[in-house]
Amino acid sequence: MRFILLSLFLVLFLTIILFVFLVLHINFILLNLFLVAFLIILLVLLSATWPPDSPWSPQWRTDYKTAQAIIKLGKIGKASVVYDLGCGDGEVLIAAAKLGAKGVGIEIDPLRFFISKIRAKKNGVSDHLRFIKGSFHDYDISDANVVIVYLIPKTLNRLLPKFEKELKKGTKIISYRYEMKLKPAKIDKKNRLYMYVA
Repeated sequence: MRFILLSLFLVLFLTIILFVFLVLHINFILLNLFLVAFLIILLVLLSATWPPDSPWSPQWRTDYKTAQAIIKLGKIGKASVVYDLGCGDGEVLIAAAKLGAKGVGIEIDPLRFFISKIRAKKNGVSDHLRFIKGSFHDYDISDANVVIVYLIPKTLNRLLPKFEKELKKGTKIISYRYEMKLKPAKIDKKNRLYMYVA
């Protein structure tokens, strides 16, 4: 419902602004600049409010507290090689790298990819982390001994064959919020974390 109301508000707002531009005969270049800025704002707002049952991954970030809970559940440390599929702004990888872990974040969204690289550099851990802009379906994850996912169930279940094919025995898979069609090795109910072992 919130998504529909926001969309209707934005369409109404755009219509009013276009009407004002046309009535006042404002410069065509200014109109184009406004439309580009409006589309960027619209995309950011829509990505933040996209329905949780969409065919894509959730657009909400993993907060610091949850990142710490993931690290604790997965016993992530210096020997860990962490892959975060759909890493967003890199919160979990940055927290892991501060403990000496190596990490790879794969993110398809160019804005979040860019933000994750900047945040890693700002936190002084960019030498421990590598970020890839692209789909995690296209990259080999066999180096991982911990895989982090914050994806909807439909996407998680499509990843199962990839996990079976590429992950070494004993690799930990930690899913935030959503369960997979596997038997969990551990569950952190308070933080909604599910850990599976390949």
